[in-house]
Amino acid sequence: MERQFEQDLAFYCAPALAGIKPSNLLSCSRETYPDLPSLAAQYNRELSGAKIRFRILCSCGRRQLLLVYRSDRLEQQLRQPAVASLLRALGYPVRAGAEAMLEYLGVRFGQGEEFPHEIGLFLGYPVEDVLGFLENQGKNCRYCGHWKVYGDVEQAKRRFAQYDRCRSAVCQRVCQGQTIARMFATA
Repeated sequence: MERQFEQDLAFYCAPALAGIKPSNLLSCSRETYPDLPSLAAQYNRELSGAKIRFRILCSCGRRQLLLVYRSDRLEQQLRQPAVASLLRALGYPVRAGAEAMLEYLGVRFGQGEEFPHEIGLFLGYPVEDVLGFLENQGKNCRYCGHWKVYGDVEQAKRRFAQYDRCRSAVCQRVCQGQTIARMFATA
């Protein structure tokens, strides 16, 4: 199970682990990861020096959503004026800091049928793309990659390429036997 988790982290969370993105989201099957809370706690201990955190945002049905984030990068992301303004408008306790906003995001997951698309702000998506997605209900995007782009397509393509290079490098190292903790504990 832990080897599979390492591979999933490398594939889905490499940019956050490497610090080029504030966070990544990993959807985990309860069948594959029945002990996800203890696994997340173990990784929190092993990676605490690098300020890398693992947080289960939602346990829904047969899946759990795990947010992997760099606490300092996420705090910085959420403090950006445009990001903070949008989150405040959506009811987030912006002045209370990133951890309180993550708590509220978890509450939003449990509030109903609709997915809280503002999670894109936590994941480092540009505000204009998150707003475009919300206003267009996910339609009419200018480009689709790691997220739907409504703003600067060329800048988004450069970021997507950077994330893909990072993913490839981390996946290769995991395939060669390196662990996530060994790669990032002192990063």
